Amino acid sequence: MIGDGLMTSRMRRGEMTLGEKLWQMSWSLILLIGALTGIGVIMLYSAANGSMDPWASRHIMRFGVGLVLLVVIAMIDIRQWMRYAYWLYALAFVLLVAVEVKGTIGMGAQRWIDLGVVQLQPSELMKVTLVLALARFFHGADLQDVGRPLFLIVPALLALAPVALVLKQPDLGTALMLLAGGGVLFFAAGVRLWLFGLVVVAGLGTIPVAWQFLHDYQKNRVLTFINPERDPLGAGYHILQSKIALGSGGLTGKGFLQGTQSHLNFLPEKQTDFIFVMLAEEFGMLAGMGLLFLYVLVLAYGLAIALRARNHFGRLVAIGMIVTFFLYVFINIAMVMGLIPVVGVPLPFVSYGGTAMLTLMIAFGLLMSVWVHRDVQIGRRGAYDDG
Repeated sequence: MIGDGLMTSRMRRGEMTLGEKLWQMSWSLILLIGALTGIGVIMLYSAANGSMDPWASRHIMRFGVGLVLLVVIAMIDIRQWMRYAYWLYALAFVLLVAVEVKGTIGMGAQRWIDLGVVQLQPSELMKVTLVLALARFFHGADLQDVGRPLFLIVPALLALAPVALVLKQPDLGTALMLLAGGGVLFFAAGVRLWLFGLVVVAGLGTIPVAWQFLHDYQKNRVLTFINPERDPLGAGYHILQSKIALGSGGLTGKGFLQGTQSHLNFLPEKQTDFIFVMLAEEFGMLAGMGLLFLYVLVLAYGLAIALRARNHFGRLVAIGMIVTFFLYVFINIAMVMGLIPVVGVPLPFVSYGGTAMLTLMIAFGLLMSVWVHRDVQIGRRGAYDDG
Protein backbone atom coordinates (compact mmCIF):
# COMPACT_ATOMS: atom_id res chain seq x y z
CA MET A 1 0.00 0.00 0.00
CA ILE A 2 2.84 2.39 0.91
CA GLY A 3 4.64 1.47 -2.31
CA ASP A 4 1.51 2.14 -4.35
CA GLY A 5 1.13 5.53 -2.69
CA LEU A 6 4.74 6.45 -3.45
CA MET A 7 4.30 5.32 -7.03
CA THR A 8 1.17 7.45 -7.43
CA SER A 9 2.96 10.47 -5.96
CA ARG A 10 5.88 9.99 -8.37
CA MET A 11 3.46 9.66 -11.29
CA ARG A 12 1.85 12.96 -10.35
CA ARG A 13 5.28 14.60 -10.46
CA GLY A 14 6.20 12.80 -13.69
CA GLU A 15 9.20 11.13 -12.02
CA MET A 16 8.84 7.70 -13.67
CA THR A 17 11.68 5.64 -15.05
CA LEU A 18 11.75 4.57 -18.69
CA GLY A 19 10.73 1.04 -17.68
CA GLU A 20 7.78 2.34 -15.66
CA LYS A 21 6.64 4.47 -18.60
CA LEU A 22 6.83 1.48 -20.95
CA TRP A 23 4.78 -0.52 -18.44
CA GLN A 24 2.15 2.23 -18.38
CA MET A 25 1.72 2.14 -22.18
CA SER A 26 -1.65 0.94 -23.47
CA TRP A 27 -0.36 -2.01 -25.48
CA SER A 28 -3.89 -3.13 -26.28
CA LEU A 29 -4.44 0.13 -28.16
CA ILE A 30 -1.21 -0.44 -30.08
CA LEU A 31 -2.43 -3.95 -30.88
CA LEU A 32 -5.62 -2.44 -32.35
CA ILE A 33 -3.56 -0.05 -34.48
CA GLY A 34 -1.47 -3.02 -35.62
CA ALA A 35 -4.63 -4.94 -36.56
CA LEU A 36 -5.86 -2.01 -38.68
CA THR A 37 -2.47 -1.81 -40.37
CA GLY A 38 -2.58 -5.56 -41.02
CA ILE A 39 -5.91 -5.14 -42.80
CA GLY A 40 -4.29 -2.39 -44.82
CA VAL A 41 -1.44 -4.69 -45.83
CA ILE A 42 -3.88 -7.38 -46.99
CA MET A 43 -5.88 -4.92 -49.08
CA LEU A 44 -2.77 -3.29 -50.57
CA TYR A 45 -1.52 -6.77 -51.49
CA SER A 46 -4.83 -7.31 -53.28
CA ALA A 47 -4.70 -3.87 -54.92
CA ALA A 48 -1.37 -4.86 -56.50
CA ASN A 49 -2.99 -8.05 -57.87
CA GLY A 50 -1.31 -10.37 -55.40
CA SER A 51 2.02 -8.63 -54.92
CA MET A 52 3.69 -7.03 -51.90
CA ASP A 53 5.13 -4.37 -54.20
CA PRO A 54 4.75 -1.49 -54.60
CA TRP A 55 2.36 -0.70 -51.76
CA ALA A 56 2.08 -3.43 -49.09
CA SER A 57 5.82 -3.75 -48.37
CA ARG A 58 6.22 0.01 -47.99
CA HIS A 59 3.12 0.14 -45.78
CA ILE A 60 4.74 -2.38 -43.41
CA MET A 61 8.03 -0.48 -43.38
CA ARG A 62 6.30 2.84 -42.67
CA PHE A 63 4.30 1.28 -39.85
CA GLY A 64 7.50 -0.09 -38.29
CA VAL A 65 9.20 3.31 -38.41
CA GLY A 66 6.02 4.98 -37.17
CA LEU A 67 5.70 2.54 -34.27
CA VAL A 68 9.18 3.44 -33.03
CA LEU A 69 8.26 7.12 -33.36
CA LEU A 70 5.02 6.53 -31.44
CA VAL A 71 6.85 4.93 -28.50
CA VAL A 72 9.50 7.67 -28.42
CA ILE A 73 6.83 10.40 -28.40
CA ALA A 74 4.90 8.58 -25.66
CA MET A 75 7.98 8.50 -23.41
CA ILE A 76 8.42 12.30 -23.51
CA ASP A 77 6.90 14.14 -20.55
CA ILE A 78 3.56 15.72 -21.45
CA ARG A 79 4.84 19.00 -19.99
CA GLN A 80 7.55 19.10 -22.64
CA TRP A 81 4.94 18.85 -25.38
CA MET A 82 3.09 21.69 -23.72
CA ARG A 83 6.26 23.77 -23.47
CA TYR A 84 7.08 23.45 -27.17
CA ALA A 85 3.52 23.40 -28.54
CA TYR A 86 3.72 26.87 -30.09
CA TRP A 87 7.14 26.17 -31.60
CA LEU A 88 5.90 22.98 -33.25
CA TYR A 89 2.89 24.86 -34.60
CA ALA A 90 5.19 27.58 -35.94
CA LEU A 91 7.36 24.97 -37.67
CA ALA A 92 4.33 23.39 -39.38
CA PHE A 93 3.08 26.84 -40.37
CA VAL A 94 6.46 27.76 -41.91
CA LEU A 95 6.37 24.52 -43.90
CA LEU A 96 2.88 25.43 -45.13
CA VAL A 97 4.19 28.80 -46.29
CA ALA A 98 7.13 27.02 -47.94
CA VAL A 99 4.66 24.94 -49.94
CA GLU A 100 3.28 28.16 -51.41
CA VAL A 101 6.79 29.30 -52.35
CA LYS A 102 8.39 26.12 -53.72
CA GLY A 103 5.96 23.29 -53.20
CA THR A 104 5.72 20.21 -55.41
CA ILE A 105 2.64 19.94 -57.61
CA GLY A 106 0.90 16.59 -57.79
CA MET A 107 -2.59 15.56 -58.93
CA GLY A 108 -3.37 19.17 -59.81
CA ALA A 109 -2.55 20.62 -56.39
CA GLN A 110 0.51 22.15 -54.76
CA ARG A 111 0.53 20.35 -51.40
CA TRP A 112 3.95 18.73 -50.98
CA ILE A 113 7.42 19.99 -50.16
CA ASP A 114 10.53 18.04 -51.15
CA LEU A 115 12.90 17.62 -48.18
CA GLY A 116 15.34 15.49 -50.18
CA VAL A 117 14.84 12.25 -48.26
CA VAL A 118 11.05 12.38 -48.37
CA GLN A 119 8.20 14.43 -49.80
CA LEU A 120 6.21 15.91 -46.93
CA GLN A 121 2.66 17.23 -46.88
CA PRO A 122 2.75 19.95 -44.17
CA SER A 123 -1.04 20.25 -44.03
CA GLU A 124 -1.15 16.76 -42.49
CA LEU A 125 1.30 17.75 -39.75
CA MET A 126 -0.72 20.91 -39.10
CA LYS A 127 -3.64 18.73 -37.98
CA VAL A 128 -1.50 17.61 -35.03
CA THR A 129 0.32 20.84 -34.21
CA LEU A 130 -2.89 22.89 -34.31
CA VAL A 131 -4.31 20.63 -31.60
CA LEU A 132 -1.17 21.15 -29.49
CA ALA A 133 -1.26 24.92 -29.92
CA LEU A 134 -4.96 25.27 -29.08
CA ALA A 135 -4.62 22.91 -26.10
CA ARG A 136 -1.69 24.99 -24.86
CA PHE A 137 -3.67 28.22 -25.23
CA PHE A 138 -6.80 26.95 -23.51
CA HIS A 139 -4.92 25.12 -20.74
CA GLY A 140 -4.56 28.16 -18.55
CA ALA A 141 -7.98 29.63 -19.37
CA ASP A 142 -11.02 29.47 -17.13
CA LEU A 143 -14.70 29.71 -18.09
CA GLN A 144 -14.70 33.47 -17.65
CA ASP A 145 -11.83 33.80 -20.13
CA VAL A 146 -13.39 31.62 -22.83
CA GLY A 147 -16.68 33.46 -22.35
CA ARG A 148 -15.14 36.70 -23.62
CA PRO A 149 -15.21 36.98 -27.45
CA LEU A 150 -12.02 39.10 -27.51
CA PHE A 151 -10.13 36.31 -25.71
CA LEU A 152 -10.95 33.98 -28.62
CA ILE A 153 -9.33 36.14 -31.29
CA VAL A 154 -5.88 34.58 -30.87
CA PRO A 155 -6.99 30.92 -30.99
CA ALA A 156 -9.31 31.76 -33.89
CA LEU A 157 -6.34 33.16 -35.82
CA LEU A 158 -4.30 30.07 -34.91
CA ALA A 159 -6.98 27.95 -36.57
CA LEU A 160 -7.95 30.15 -39.51
CA ALA A 161 -4.44 31.07 -40.73
CA PRO A 162 -3.46 27.49 -41.72
CA VAL A 163 -6.97 26.89 -43.09
CA ALA A 164 -6.49 29.80 -45.49
CA LEU A 165 -3.12 28.43 -46.66
CA VAL A 166 -4.51 24.92 -47.14
CA LEU A 167 -7.47 26.25 -49.13
CA LYS A 168 -5.02 28.03 -51.43
CA GLN A 169 -3.22 24.74 -52.30
CA PRO A 170 -6.17 23.82 -52.86
CA ASP A 171 -7.18 21.08 -50.39
CA LEU A 172 -10.79 21.50 -49.27
CA GLY A 173 -10.91 18.20 -47.35
CA THR A 174 -7.93 19.00 -45.11
CA ALA A 175 -9.17 22.57 -44.59
CA LEU A 176 -12.52 21.25 -43.36
CA MET A 177 -10.73 18.79 -41.04
CA LEU A 178 -8.67 21.62 -39.54
CA LEU A 179 -11.82 23.71 -39.02
CA ALA A 180 -13.79 20.84 -37.50
CA GLY A 181 -10.93 19.69 -35.26
CA GLY A 182 -10.29 23.22 -34.04
CA GLY A 183 -14.00 23.78 -33.46
CA VAL A 184 -14.23 20.70 -31.24
CA LEU A 185 -11.35 22.00 -29.09
CA PHE A 186 -13.12 25.35 -28.74
CA PHE A 187 -16.19 23.44 -27.56
CA ALA A 188 -14.16 21.26 -25.16
CA ALA A 189 -12.55 24.38 -23.71
CA GLY A 190 -15.99 25.72 -22.77
CA VAL A 191 -16.75 28.28 -25.49
CA ARG A 192 -20.43 29.34 -25.35
CA LEU A 193 -22.85 27.66 -27.74
CA TRP A 194 -24.26 30.97 -28.97
CA LEU A 195 -20.82 31.80 -30.38
CA PHE A 196 -20.86 28.58 -32.38
CA GLY A 197 -24.33 29.46 -33.62
CA LEU A 198 -23.08 32.88 -34.69
CA VAL A 199 -20.17 31.33 -36.59
CA VAL A 200 -22.46 28.81 -38.32
CA VAL A 201 -24.88 31.54 -39.42
CA ALA A 202 -22.00 33.66 -40.69
CA GLY A 203 -20.56 30.64 -42.52
CA LEU A 204 -23.87 29.90 -44.23
CA GLY A 205 -24.12 33.52 -45.27
CA THR A 206 -20.74 33.40 -46.98
CA ILE A 207 -21.51 30.27 -49.05
CA PRO A 208 -22.58 32.23 -52.18
CA VAL A 209 -19.35 34.26 -51.98
CA ALA A 210 -17.16 31.21 -51.25
CA TRP A 211 -18.69 29.38 -54.23
CA GLN A 212 -17.14 31.96 -56.58
CA PHE A 213 -13.67 31.16 -55.25
CA LEU A 214 -13.94 27.38 -55.68
CA HIS A 215 -12.00 25.76 -58.50
CA ASP A 216 -14.00 24.19 -61.32
CA TYR A 217 -13.20 20.65 -60.20
CA GLN A 218 -14.37 21.48 -56.66
CA LYS A 219 -17.65 22.85 -58.00
CA ASN A 220 -18.05 19.68 -60.07
CA ARG A 221 -17.55 17.56 -56.95
CA VAL A 222 -20.36 19.37 -55.14
CA LEU A 223 -22.69 19.20 -58.15
CA THR A 224 -21.81 15.54 -58.67
CA PHE A 225 -22.58 14.83 -55.01
CA ILE A 226 -26.06 16.27 -55.55
CA ASN A 227 -26.56 14.32 -58.80
CA PRO A 228 -23.86 11.71 -59.61
CA GLU A 229 -25.60 10.76 -62.88
CA ARG A 230 -25.09 14.24 -64.39
CA ASP A 231 -21.62 13.22 -65.65
CA PRO A 232 -21.22 9.42 -65.29
CA LEU A 233 -18.03 9.23 -67.35
CA GLY A 234 -16.47 12.38 -65.90
CA ALA A 235 -16.90 13.95 -62.47
CA GLY A 236 -19.44 11.31 -61.40
CA TYR A 237 -17.36 8.32 -62.45
CA HIS A 238 -15.56 7.77 -59.14
CA ILE A 239 -18.60 7.73 -56.91
CA LEU A 240 -20.73 5.68 -59.32
CA GLN A 241 -18.04 2.98 -59.56
CA SER A 242 -17.63 3.11 -55.79
CA LYS A 243 -21.36 2.45 -55.24
CA ILE A 244 -21.33 -0.41 -57.76
CA ALA A 245 -18.40 -2.05 -55.99
CA LEU A 246 -19.99 -1.59 -52.55
CA GLY A 247 -23.26 -3.13 -53.65
CA SER A 248 -21.71 -6.00 -55.63
CA GLY A 249 -19.84 -7.30 -52.57
CA GLY A 250 -23.05 -8.32 -50.85
CA LEU A 251 -22.92 -9.78 -47.36
CA THR A 252 -19.76 -11.91 -47.59
CA GLY A 253 -18.00 -10.54 -50.69
CA LYS A 254 -16.69 -12.02 -53.92
CA GLY A 255 -13.54 -13.44 -52.36
CA PHE A 256 -9.93 -12.35 -51.87
CA LEU A 257 -8.40 -11.05 -55.13
CA GLN A 258 -11.76 -11.60 -56.86
CA GLY A 259 -13.14 -8.06 -56.86
CA THR A 260 -14.10 -7.28 -60.44
CA GLN A 261 -14.51 -3.52 -60.08
CA SER A 262 -11.09 -3.12 -58.45
CA HIS A 263 -9.06 -5.70 -60.41
CA LEU A 264 -10.49 -4.66 -63.77
CA ASN A 265 -9.49 -1.08 -62.88
CA PHE A 266 -13.00 0.35 -62.87
CA LEU A 267 -12.49 1.48 -59.27
CA PRO A 268 -10.15 4.51 -59.09
CA GLU A 269 -7.54 5.14 -56.38
CA LYS A 270 -8.20 1.70 -54.89
CA GLN A 271 -4.99 1.78 -52.85
CA THR A 272 -5.76 5.13 -51.21
CA ASP A 273 -9.11 6.92 -50.99
CA PHE A 274 -11.32 4.02 -52.12
CA ILE A 275 -9.66 1.12 -50.30
CA PHE A 276 -12.71 0.61 -48.05
CA VAL A 277 -14.78 -0.07 -51.17
CA MET A 278 -12.32 -2.74 -52.31
CA LEU A 279 -12.53 -4.37 -48.87
CA ALA A 280 -16.34 -4.40 -49.03
CA GLU A 281 -16.32 -5.82 -52.56
CA GLU A 282 -13.94 -8.68 -51.77
CA PHE A 283 -15.02 -9.50 -48.20
CA GLY A 284 -18.54 -8.11 -48.04
CA MET A 285 -20.56 -5.95 -45.70
CA LEU A 286 -19.60 -8.10 -42.70
CA ALA A 287 -15.92 -7.28 -43.18
CA GLY A 288 -16.76 -3.60 -43.59
CA MET A 289 -18.72 -3.66 -40.33
CA GLY A 290 -15.84 -5.48 -38.64
CA LEU A 291 -13.42 -2.75 -39.71
CA LEU A 292 -15.80 -0.09 -38.41
CA PHE A 293 -15.99 -1.97 -35.09
CA LEU A 294 -12.19 -1.80 -34.78
CA TYR A 295 -12.34 1.94 -35.41
CA VAL A 296 -15.02 2.31 -32.73
CA LEU A 297 -12.79 0.46 -30.25
CA VAL A 298 -9.91 2.85 -31.00
CA LEU A 299 -12.23 5.82 -30.52
CA ALA A 300 -13.43 4.38 -27.20
CA TYR A 301 -9.83 4.00 -26.00
CA GLY A 302 -9.11 7.59 -26.97
CA LEU A 303 -12.14 8.96 -25.15
CA ALA A 304 -11.25 6.91 -22.06
CA ILE A 305 -7.73 8.39 -22.10
CA ALA A 306 -9.17 11.91 -22.36
CA LEU A 307 -11.53 11.33 -19.43
CA ARG A 308 -8.76 9.80 -17.31
CA ALA A 309 -6.24 12.63 -17.77
CA ARG A 310 -5.87 14.76 -14.64
CA ASN A 311 -4.43 17.81 -16.40
CA HIS A 312 -6.43 20.05 -18.72
CA PHE A 313 -3.73 20.22 -21.40
CA GLY A 314 -3.53 16.44 -21.71
CA ARG A 315 -7.32 16.16 -21.77
CA LEU A 316 -7.59 18.66 -24.62
CA VAL A 317 -4.75 17.00 -26.56
CA ALA A 318 -6.41 13.59 -26.24
CA ILE A 319 -9.76 15.00 -27.39
CA GLY A 320 -8.12 16.76 -30.32
CA MET A 321 -6.18 13.71 -31.48
CA ILE A 322 -9.11 11.31 -31.26
CA VAL A 323 -11.39 13.80 -33.05
CA THR A 324 -8.78 14.08 -35.83
CA PHE A 325 -8.76 10.28 -36.11
CA PHE A 326 -12.58 10.22 -36.18
CA LEU A 327 -12.67 12.82 -38.96
CA TYR A 328 -10.32 10.70 -41.07
CA VAL A 329 -12.61 7.69 -40.69
CA PHE A 330 -15.91 9.50 -41.06
CA ILE A 331 -14.97 11.62 -44.08
CA ASN A 332 -13.38 8.73 -45.98
CA ILE A 333 -16.22 6.26 -45.48
CA ALA A 334 -18.96 8.87 -45.96
CA MET A 335 -17.21 9.98 -49.14
CA VAL A 336 -16.98 6.53 -50.76
CA MET A 337 -20.63 5.86 -49.86
CA GLY A 338 -21.75 9.07 -51.55
CA LEU A 339 -22.91 10.75 -48.33
CA ILE A 340 -20.56 13.72 -48.81
CA PRO A 341 -18.65 15.10 -51.82
CA VAL A 342 -15.44 13.33 -52.82
CA VAL A 343 -12.37 14.79 -51.08
CA GLY A 344 -8.87 13.38 -50.74
CA VAL A 345 -8.91 11.92 -47.20
CA PRO A 346 -7.29 8.49 -46.61
CA LEU A 347 -8.64 5.70 -44.41
CA PRO A 348 -6.49 5.58 -41.23
CA PHE A 349 -3.82 2.84 -41.17
CA VAL A 350 -5.45 1.09 -44.13
CA SER A 351 -4.92 3.45 -47.07
CA TYR A 352 -1.48 3.78 -48.65
CA GLY A 353 0.28 7.07 -47.87
CA GLY A 354 3.48 8.03 -46.09
CA THR A 355 2.59 11.44 -44.65
CA ALA A 356 -0.81 10.21 -43.44
CA MET A 357 0.82 7.26 -41.64
CA LEU A 358 3.43 9.59 -40.10
CA THR A 359 0.74 12.02 -38.94
CA LEU A 360 -1.39 9.29 -37.39
CA MET A 361 1.56 7.74 -35.58
CA ILE A 362 2.56 11.13 -34.17
CA ALA A 363 -1.06 11.73 -33.10
CA PHE A 364 -1.28 8.39 -31.32
CA GLY A 365 2.15 8.90 -29.80
CA LEU A 366 0.86 12.11 -28.23
CA LEU A 367 -2.33 10.33 -27.17
CA MET A 368 -0.19 7.64 -25.54
CA SER A 369 1.93 10.31 -23.84
CA VAL A 370 -1.27 11.68 -22.31
CA TRP A 371 -2.06 8.19 -21.02
CA VAL A 372 1.42 7.48 -19.65
CA HIS A 373 1.48 10.86 -17.88
CA ARG A 374 -2.24 10.90 -17.05
CA ASP A 375 -1.66 11.60 -13.34
CA VAL A 376 0.78 14.47 -13.89
CA GLN A 377 -0.74 17.66 -12.55
CA ILE A 378 0.24 20.75 -14.53
CA GLY A 379 -0.02 24.31 -13.24
CA ARG A 380 -1.07 27.20 -15.45
CA ARG A 381 2.55 27.85 -16.42
CA GLY A 382 3.25 24.21 -17.26
CA ALA A 383 5.05 23.28 -14.00
CA TYR A 384 4.15 20.60 -11.48
CA ASP A 385 1.14 21.66 -9.45
CA ASP A 386 1.03 20.59 -5.81
CA GLY A 387 -2.65 21.47 -5.63
